[in-house]
Amino acid sequence: MKTVLVTGGAGYIGSHVVKVLGEQGYKILVYDNLSTGHEWAVLYGRLIRGDILDYDLLSTVFETHKIDAVVHLAAHILVPESVEQPLKYYWNNVTGTLNLLRAMKKYRVNKLIFSSTAAVYGIPFAIHVKEDDDIRSINPYGRSKAMVEQALKDLSDSSDFKYVILRYFNVAGADSAGSIGEGKEDATHLITMCVRTAAGKRPQLDIYGIDYPTRDGSCVRDYIYVGDLAQAHILSLEYLINGGKSRIYNCGYGHGYSVLEVVEVARKVTGVDFPVLRLNRRFGDPPELVADASRLKEELKWQAEHDDLHYIIDTAWRWELKNIESRNHVI
Repeated sequence: MKTVLVTGGAGYIGSHVVKVLGEQGYKILVYDNLSTGHEWAVLYGRLIRGDILDYDLLSTVFETHKIDAVVHLAAHILVPESVEQPLKYYWNNVTGTLNLLRAMKKYRVNKLIFSSTAAVYGIPFAIHVKEDDDIRSINPYGRSKAMVEQALKDLSDSSDFKYVILRYFNVAGADSAGSIGEGKEDATHLITMCVRTAAGKRPQLDIYGIDYPTRDGSCVRDYIYVGDLAQAHILSLEYLINGGKSRIYNCGYGHGYSVLEVVEVARKVTGVDFPVLRLNRRFGDPPELVADASRLKEELKWQAEHDDLHYIIDTAWRWELKNIESRNHVI
């Protein structure tokens, strides 16, 4: 039985990855400081409360457990916050990852799945972005991820260390069984904000920019179901365990929906005509950003099981309703 360390495994995406790992029989250690994650979200394995900035604790974890591979999802991810507090992002996302890599090297753990982002592409020249396209990050969040990607490449080039970098596009939805979902109160993803507005948790949904050169003037994005993304992690892990070389993969469906299209589908799914406020553009938002995920499909045989916006929004909506019901029953 392989032992996998999952940093950030109590968070939104991390908890879904842990769930799939557990269902497939892996032994799991979840390492999370619970700053945005939750203990209830860890359905499998052992939770170790710790920070990736704590090198001594990381070293102790590697010293006391025989770890075969690492899935690294612990990061700060809010773009506007990264602009306001760049040092927070470079310190956690870059320095924290370097701590992890130092510990891995010391204890001879040479396989890593790294959670990266489409933000490394910045404002791309082409709509369908490929892994070999230029890295042109335009905010500290994206640059922090790009810096780590370069460090991984340098380490791989100089040793037997191997990695898979997964560049996420727009991750959404919740576990279909309703056991886990987005738990952050300040989550900023569009679909989460839509269902929370429909549920009455927000007074309105803010939309930034309706004058883009797109089919309806709003930004177009590639939305991937969180369960399909979790499967990409499992395939990447199996690939490395079986001797695969270092690779980078885009994680998306290859087509996009506009913000206004997402809003309309969310209104249909929830049955709520929730209010929308149209505001000016935000700096740095590309008009259209869609993944070319052909490499992931061809090399790892990944299949999109839930490429359906209605399904994705429905799982997110049912998760929000479950949370409301749970709170109403608290005595």
